[in-house]
Amino acid sequence: MSDAPAARIPVLRRALWWAADYVYAARRQLAVLSLPWAIGRPRPAPDAWRRGDPDLPEVYLVPGVYEHWTFLRPLGDALAAAGHRVRVVHGLGVNRRSIADTADRLAKLLAETPAPSAGRVLVAHSKGGLIGKHLLVSSGAARRAAAEAADGGDPAAAAAAAPAPDRRRPLGVLGLVAVATPFGGSRLASLFVVPSIRAFRPKDETIVTLGRETSVNGRIVSIFGPYDPHIPEGSALDGATNVAVPAAGHFRVLDSAATRRAVLDGIALLAKDDASG
Repeated sequence: MSDAPAARIPVLRRALWWAADYVYAARRQLAVLSLPWAIGRPRPAPDAWRRGDPDLPEVYLVPGVYEHWTFLRPLGDALAAAGHRVRVVHGLGVNRRSIADTADRLAKLLAETPAPSAGRVLVAHSKGGLIGKHLLVSSGAARRAAAEAADGGDPAAAAAAAPAPDRRRPLGVLGLVAVATPFGGSRLASLFVVPSIRAFRPKDETIVTLGRETSVNGRIVSIFGPYDPHIPEGSALDGATNVAVPAAGHFRVLDSAATRRAVLDGIALLAKDDASG
Protein backbone atom coordinates (compact mmCIF):
# COMPACT_ATOMS: atom_id res chain seq x y z
CA MET A 1 0.00 0.00 0.00
CA SER A 2 1.00 3.67 -0.26
CA ASP A 3 3.34 5.10 2.35
CA ALA A 4 0.99 8.05 2.89
CA PRO A 5 -2.75 7.35 2.61
CA ALA A 6 -4.50 10.07 0.62
CA ALA A 7 -6.72 10.98 3.58
CA ARG A 8 -3.63 12.12 5.52
CA ILE A 9 -2.14 14.21 2.68
CA PRO A 10 -2.85 17.97 3.03
CA VAL A 11 -5.63 19.23 0.79
CA LEU A 12 -3.44 21.90 -0.81
CA ARG A 13 -0.78 19.36 -1.74
CA ARG A 14 -3.41 17.08 -3.26
CA ALA A 15 -4.80 20.02 -5.24
CA LEU A 16 -1.37 20.86 -6.62
CA TRP A 17 -0.74 17.22 -7.53
CA TRP A 18 -4.17 17.05 -9.21
CA ALA A 19 -3.46 20.17 -11.28
CA ALA A 20 0.01 18.96 -12.32
CA ASP A 21 -1.45 15.59 -13.27
CA TYR A 22 -3.96 17.07 -15.69
CA VAL A 23 -1.44 19.50 -17.15
CA TYR A 24 0.77 16.50 -17.93
CA ALA A 25 -2.14 14.52 -19.42
CA ALA A 26 -3.19 17.50 -21.56
CA ARG A 27 0.34 17.88 -22.90
CA ARG A 28 0.47 14.21 -23.89
CA GLN A 29 -2.93 14.41 -25.62
CA LEU A 30 -2.04 17.60 -27.49
CA ALA A 31 1.21 16.03 -28.64
CA VAL A 32 -0.78 13.23 -30.26
CA LEU A 33 -3.40 15.49 -31.86
CA SER A 34 -0.90 18.00 -33.20
CA LEU A 35 1.14 15.53 -35.22
CA PRO A 36 0.31 14.74 -38.88
CA TRP A 37 -0.09 11.02 -38.20
CA ALA A 38 -2.84 11.61 -35.64
CA ILE A 39 -5.35 11.00 -38.44
CA GLY A 40 -4.54 8.19 -40.82
CA ARG A 41 -2.15 5.30 -40.49
CA PRO A 42 -1.05 4.19 -37.01
CA ARG A 43 2.06 5.83 -35.60
CA PRO A 44 4.89 3.29 -35.75
CA ALA A 45 6.94 2.64 -32.64
CA PRO A 46 10.58 3.79 -32.74
CA ASP A 47 12.86 1.47 -34.69
CA ALA A 48 15.16 1.18 -31.68
CA TRP A 49 12.33 -0.48 -29.74
CA ARG A 50 12.36 -3.48 -32.10
CA ARG A 51 15.96 -4.35 -31.26
CA GLY A 52 17.07 -5.81 -27.97
CA ASP A 53 18.48 -8.70 -26.02
CA PRO A 54 16.69 -11.99 -26.89
CA ASP A 55 17.49 -13.22 -23.39
CA LEU A 56 15.21 -10.54 -21.93
CA PRO A 57 11.39 -10.74 -22.04
CA GLU A 58 9.64 -8.94 -24.88
CA VAL A 59 7.39 -6.14 -23.62
CA TYR A 60 3.94 -5.15 -24.90
CA LEU A 61 2.66 -1.72 -23.88
CA VAL A 62 -1.08 -1.51 -23.14
CA PRO A 63 -2.46 2.05 -22.62
CA GLY A 64 -5.47 3.16 -20.61
CA VAL A 65 -8.85 4.47 -21.70
CA TYR A 66 -8.74 7.47 -24.09
CA GLU A 67 -4.98 7.01 -24.34
CA HIS A 68 -2.76 6.56 -27.37
CA TRP A 69 0.21 4.25 -26.88
CA THR A 70 2.49 7.30 -26.82
CA PHE A 71 1.25 7.95 -23.27
CA LEU A 72 3.61 5.13 -22.36
CA ARG A 73 6.52 6.53 -24.38
CA PRO A 74 8.62 7.34 -21.26
CA LEU A 75 8.36 3.73 -20.13
CA GLY A 76 8.97 2.37 -23.63
CA ASP A 77 12.15 4.41 -24.02
CA ALA A 78 13.46 3.24 -20.65
CA LEU A 79 12.66 -0.40 -21.41
CA ALA A 80 14.36 -0.22 -24.80
CA ALA A 81 17.41 1.46 -23.24
CA ALA A 82 17.58 -1.44 -20.77
CA GLY A 83 17.71 -3.96 -23.63
CA HIS A 84 14.07 -5.05 -23.94
CA ARG A 85 12.29 -5.37 -27.26
CA VAL A 86 9.20 -3.17 -26.95
CA ARG A 87 5.96 -3.60 -28.92
CA VAL A 88 2.82 -1.50 -29.08
CA VAL A 89 -0.75 -2.61 -29.65
CA HIS A 90 -2.27 -0.99 -32.74
CA GLY A 91 -5.95 -1.00 -33.63
CA LEU A 92 -7.35 -0.04 -30.22
CA GLY A 93 -8.33 3.49 -31.24
CA VAL A 94 -8.79 5.44 -28.01
CA ASN A 95 -9.32 2.20 -26.07
CA ARG A 96 -13.04 2.66 -25.41
CA ARG A 97 -14.07 -0.94 -26.07
CA SER A 98 -14.94 -3.21 -23.19
CA ILE A 99 -12.17 -4.76 -21.12
CA ALA A 100 -13.10 -8.26 -22.28
CA ASP A 101 -13.24 -7.33 -25.96
CA THR A 102 -9.90 -5.54 -25.81
CA ALA A 103 -8.31 -8.46 -23.97
CA ASP A 104 -9.51 -10.78 -26.74
CA ARG A 105 -8.02 -8.47 -29.37
CA LEU A 106 -4.72 -8.45 -27.49
CA ALA A 107 -4.73 -12.24 -27.22
CA LYS A 108 -5.30 -12.59 -30.98
CA LEU A 109 -2.44 -10.19 -31.66
CA LEU A 110 -0.08 -12.16 -29.42
CA ALA A 111 -1.16 -15.42 -31.05
CA GLU A 112 -0.14 -14.14 -34.49
CA THR A 113 3.57 -14.58 -33.78
CA PRO A 114 5.47 -17.28 -31.87
CA ALA A 115 6.37 -16.26 -28.34
CA PRO A 116 10.08 -15.61 -27.82
CA SER A 117 11.96 -18.07 -25.63
CA ALA A 118 12.40 -15.41 -22.93
CA GLY A 119 8.64 -14.84 -22.86
CA ARG A 120 6.54 -11.69 -22.88
CA VAL A 121 5.49 -9.23 -20.21
CA LEU A 122 2.58 -6.80 -20.45
CA VAL A 123 3.32 -3.28 -19.17
CA ALA A 124 0.10 -1.35 -18.79
CA HIS A 125 -1.44 1.83 -17.46
CA SER A 126 -4.82 2.19 -15.75
CA LYS A 127 -7.47 0.32 -17.79
CA GLY A 128 -4.61 -1.43 -19.57
CA GLY A 129 -3.87 -3.26 -16.34
CA LEU A 130 -7.43 -4.59 -16.19
CA ILE A 131 -7.12 -5.69 -19.81
CA GLY A 132 -3.88 -7.44 -18.93
CA LYS A 133 -5.37 -9.24 -15.94
CA HIS A 134 -8.37 -10.31 -18.04
CA LEU A 135 -5.97 -11.80 -20.59
CA LEU A 136 -4.09 -13.69 -17.86
CA VAL A 137 -7.37 -15.06 -16.50
CA SER A 138 -8.94 -15.97 -19.85
CA SER A 139 -5.82 -17.54 -21.37
CA GLY A 140 -5.30 -19.58 -18.22
CA ALA A 141 -8.90 -20.76 -18.31
CA ALA A 142 -8.55 -21.79 -21.96
CA ARG A 143 -5.36 -23.68 -21.14
CA ARG A 144 -6.97 -25.53 -18.24
CA ALA A 145 -10.04 -26.40 -20.33
CA ALA A 146 -7.81 -27.80 -23.04
CA ALA A 147 -5.80 -29.87 -20.57
CA GLU A 148 -8.96 -31.22 -18.93
CA ALA A 149 -10.45 -32.12 -22.30
CA ALA A 150 -7.27 -33.89 -23.34
CA ASP A 151 -7.06 -35.78 -20.07
CA GLY A 152 -10.68 -36.83 -20.42
CA GLY A 153 -10.02 -38.42 -23.77
CA ASP A 154 -12.14 -36.02 -25.83
CA PRO A 155 -9.96 -35.02 -28.84
CA ALA A 156 -12.65 -32.82 -30.38
CA ALA A 157 -13.04 -30.75 -27.21
CA ALA A 158 -9.29 -30.53 -26.80
CA ALA A 159 -8.87 -29.26 -30.36
CA ALA A 160 -11.64 -26.70 -29.91
CA ALA A 161 -9.98 -25.40 -26.74
CA ALA A 162 -6.70 -24.85 -28.63
CA PRO A 163 -4.15 -25.50 -25.89
CA ALA A 164 -1.10 -23.27 -25.82
CA PRO A 165 2.23 -24.93 -26.62
CA ASP A 166 3.61 -23.82 -23.26
CA ARG A 167 1.21 -24.83 -20.53
CA ARG A 168 2.91 -22.73 -17.88
CA ARG A 169 2.59 -19.47 -19.78
CA PRO A 170 -0.13 -19.29 -22.44
CA LEU A 171 0.75 -16.94 -25.32
CA GLY A 172 4.20 -16.68 -23.76
CA VAL A 173 2.98 -14.11 -21.21
CA LEU A 174 4.97 -14.30 -17.98
CA GLY A 175 2.87 -11.71 -16.24
CA LEU A 176 1.72 -8.12 -15.97
CA VAL A 177 3.31 -4.92 -14.65
CA ALA A 178 0.47 -2.45 -14.11
CA VAL A 179 0.79 1.25 -13.26
CA ALA A 180 -2.09 3.10 -11.57
CA THR A 181 -4.65 0.39 -12.29
CA PRO A 182 -8.10 0.38 -10.58
CA PHE A 183 -8.17 -3.34 -9.79
CA GLY A 184 -11.04 -2.77 -7.36
CA GLY A 185 -12.68 -0.13 -9.52
CA SER A 186 -13.17 3.54 -8.70
CA ARG A 187 -16.21 5.03 -7.01
CA LEU A 188 -15.67 8.21 -9.03
CA ALA A 189 -16.73 6.32 -12.17
CA SER A 190 -20.34 6.49 -10.96
CA LEU A 191 -20.28 10.26 -11.54
CA PHE A 192 -20.00 9.77 -15.31
CA VAL A 193 -22.61 8.78 -17.89
CA VAL A 194 -20.06 7.63 -20.50
CA PRO A 195 -20.13 3.79 -20.57
CA SER A 196 -16.37 3.52 -21.10
CA ILE A 197 -15.81 5.32 -17.77
CA ARG A 198 -18.73 3.81 -15.84
CA ALA A 199 -17.16 0.43 -16.57
CA PHE A 200 -14.74 1.18 -13.70
CA ARG A 201 -17.45 1.25 -11.01
CA PRO A 202 -16.58 -1.10 -8.13
CA LYS A 203 -19.83 -3.01 -8.70
CA ASP A 204 -19.42 -3.37 -12.46
CA GLU A 205 -19.71 -7.01 -13.44
CA THR A 206 -16.28 -7.19 -15.06
CA ILE A 207 -14.57 -5.48 -12.10
CA VAL A 208 -16.29 -7.85 -9.67
CA THR A 209 -15.45 -10.93 -11.75
CA LEU A 210 -11.80 -9.95 -12.11
CA GLY A 211 -11.66 -9.26 -8.38
CA ARG A 212 -12.77 -12.81 -7.65
CA GLU A 213 -10.10 -14.23 -9.96
CA THR A 214 -7.14 -14.29 -7.59
CA SER A 215 -5.20 -17.21 -9.09
CA VAL A 216 -3.22 -14.89 -11.41
CA ASN A 217 -2.47 -12.17 -8.86
CA GLY A 218 0.91 -13.68 -8.10
CA ARG A 219 1.91 -12.88 -11.71
CA ILE A 220 1.04 -9.19 -11.35
CA VAL A 221 3.20 -6.29 -10.17
CA SER A 222 1.07 -3.26 -9.26
CA ILE A 223 2.82 0.13 -9.12
CA PHE A 224 1.22 3.28 -7.72
CA GLY A 225 2.01 6.60 -6.08
CA PRO A 226 0.89 8.22 -2.82
CA TYR A 227 -2.08 9.97 -4.43
CA ASP A 228 -4.16 9.11 -7.48
CA PRO A 229 -7.07 11.49 -8.13
CA HIS A 230 -8.79 8.89 -10.32
CA ILE A 231 -8.56 5.94 -7.93
CA PRO A 232 -9.34 6.94 -4.33
CA GLU A 233 -9.48 3.23 -3.41
CA GLY A 234 -5.87 2.79 -4.51
CA SER A 235 -4.23 0.19 -6.77
CA ALA A 236 -2.94 -2.33 -4.22
CA LEU A 237 -3.95 -5.88 -5.17
CA ASP A 238 -4.05 -8.79 -2.73
CA GLY A 239 -1.60 -11.51 -3.69
CA ALA A 240 0.28 -9.29 -6.14
CA THR A 241 3.64 -7.59 -5.71
CA ASN A 242 2.60 -4.05 -4.71
CA VAL A 243 5.15 -1.28 -5.19
CA ALA A 244 4.62 2.27 -3.91
CA VAL A 245 6.67 4.94 -5.69
CA PRO A 246 7.13 8.59 -4.60
CA ALA A 247 5.35 9.96 -7.68
CA ALA A 248 1.83 11.28 -7.30
CA GLY A 249 -0.85 11.38 -9.95
CA HIS A 250 -2.68 9.06 -12.30
CA PHE A 251 -0.84 10.18 -15.44
CA ARG A 252 2.30 11.97 -14.25
CA VAL A 253 3.42 8.82 -12.44
CA LEU A 254 4.29 7.43 -15.89
CA ASP A 255 7.05 10.01 -16.31
CA SER A 256 8.77 9.30 -12.98
CA ALA A 257 12.27 7.82 -12.77
CA ALA A 258 11.10 5.82 -9.76
CA THR A 259 8.27 4.32 -11.81
CA ARG A 260 10.62 3.40 -14.64
CA ARG A 261 12.92 1.66 -12.17
CA ALA A 262 9.97 -0.15 -10.56
CA VAL A 263 8.72 -1.35 -13.96
CA LEU A 264 12.15 -2.74 -14.86
CA ASP A 265 12.42 -4.44 -11.46
CA GLY A 266 8.92 -5.85 -11.89
CA ILE A 267 9.75 -7.40 -15.24
CA ALA A 268 12.94 -8.92 -13.80
CA LEU A 269 10.93 -10.36 -10.90
CA LEU A 270 8.38 -11.98 -13.22
CA ALA A 271 11.15 -13.45 -15.36
CA LYS A 272 12.90 -14.82 -12.27
CA ASP A 273 9.68 -16.35 -10.93
CA ASP A 274 9.01 -17.97 -14.30
CA ALA A 275 12.53 -19.39 -14.48
CA SER A 276 12.16 -20.90 -11.02
CA GLY A 277 8.92 -22.56 -12.10
